[in-house]
Amino acid sequence: MGMKEDLAAIVGVENVSADAEELKLYSKDYSVSMPSMPNYVARPKNVEEIQNIVKLANRTQIPLIPCSSSIHFNGAALPVQGGIMVDLRKMNRILNIDIRNRAIRIEPGVTWTQLQDELDRHDLMALNPLFAHPLKSALSGSLEREPMLIPKFEYGDPILNLEVVLPNGDLMRSGSSCTVGFPDNAADGVNPQGPGIDWVKLFQGAQGTMGIVTWMIVKAEVKPKVNKTFFMPFERIDQAIEPIYRIQKNMIGSECLLLNRVNLAAILAEKWPGDFSFLREILPPWTLILILAGGWRRPEERIEYEEEALNRITMELGIPEAHTSLKGAPGLEKKLPGMLRNAWPSEKVYWKFGYKGSCQDIYFHTVLSKAPDFTEIVTEPVAANGYPLDEIGIYIQPLERGRACHFECNFYYNPQDTKTANRIHNLYVEAAETLINNGAFFTRPYGPVANMVYDKAASYTAALKKTKHWLDPNNVMAPGRLCF
Repeated sequence: MGMKEDLAAIVGVENVSADAEELKLYSKDYSVSMPSMPNYVARPKNVEEIQNIVKLANRTQIPLIPCSSSIHFNGAALPVQGGIMVDLRKMNRILNIDIRNRAIRIEPGVTWTQLQDELDRHDLMALNPLFAHPLKSALSGSLEREPMLIPKFEYGDPILNLEVVLPNGDLMRSGSSCTVGFPDNAADGVNPQGPGIDWVKLFQGAQGTMGIVTWMIVKAEVKPKVNKTFFMPFERIDQAIEPIYRIQKNMIGSECLLLNRVNLAAILAEKWPGDFSFLREILPPWTLILILAGGWRRPEERIEYEEEALNRITMELGIPEAHTSLKGAPGLEKKLPGMLRNAWPSEKVYWKFGYKGSCQDIYFHTVLSKAPDFTEIVTEPVAANGYPLDEIGIYIQPLERGRACHFECNFYYNPQDTKTANRIHNLYVEAAETLINNGAFFTRPYGPVANMVYDKAASYTAALKKTKHWLDPNNVMAPGRLCF
């Protein structure tokens, strides 16, 4: 039999395709990465089918590329060496909602919208990134360490446990999920560490190179009963740093993030391009958004003492008190908590696509005090590539109570304009190199950035390659990605 027939024997004829038009859908994403075509796509429905696909790949030495949604932004699910796309969207069940322990077990095809809608029925909410695309996989978002909007220490990593098909086809579970009787044992999969080594970390940020995750247990948060939104406008980014440090040190609030006027206008615009142009003119250069949230017990009292602490910080720093409204966006203070706790509405143009059609992101970790420096550093490659400085979107997300931050630049562009797309690609590469040379730490290095990062970490890269060879001696799992 041929490969298509072998795959059909595993997942069924209707779940295999080698049609060129269908394969094109997997050959590119919303990044400036070079397109590349897979040879086949297979859509497994359960763990056993995934295991059999992996074993087939090892026998035939054909690459496997797992994907869990139709939405990708960084080239992490492109078949750079061809092979079989393992499309996991048919595995889209929410397997368990543990309300008491706030632990949710999901399959890879569960979208952010699906997860958030279901949790809402239980007065819970997902720990989600900033306005995730409605079709994006919640599992892959957590696995790729996308920054969460609530910068608490305990939510720095939302993953508790997972099940993964290793590159040789074996099945492994992490933490207390590996014990006899799961999911009905006493531990119930809520302990991510051990026994012994915490294996979850090995699969985070691995971009499908270390195995295929079949389900994951993620943390959830109590949905607040009462909210109060505050906006703090700033003329310069450096003016926002100390307030963020103080707010996080004092453990004030729930969601906390800093946006420049380009990104905030893109998020708030209802009609394009009119609303966007108006908001970009009227909004302050930088806006710090802080949500005070009261949970299930005495929510009003919590908000009251947190507001007192916030006012004390602004008084000590000699800056204006935080506002409960934003100029140019009446009523936003009431809507924003619900907006931030949900995926982007499916009926609206995605906020990163409204301006010019697409967006290339570049992001890294740094300390908050260095964020103003990087805002200046990135302007050098931007100007050199002819990109307008006033069209850069910037998003700063404090992490773990301000211990560090996620720094993100968004370059909006027209994907239909080949010349512009090529210029954005060059800008992306040059900006990454400049940022790395100035100390930016890329925790999720994609595409050409991976070579820059791993070339500077020789011993780490050598150890990573040994680990990859140990788990995947035939190099069938997403070859050509990271340093493999």
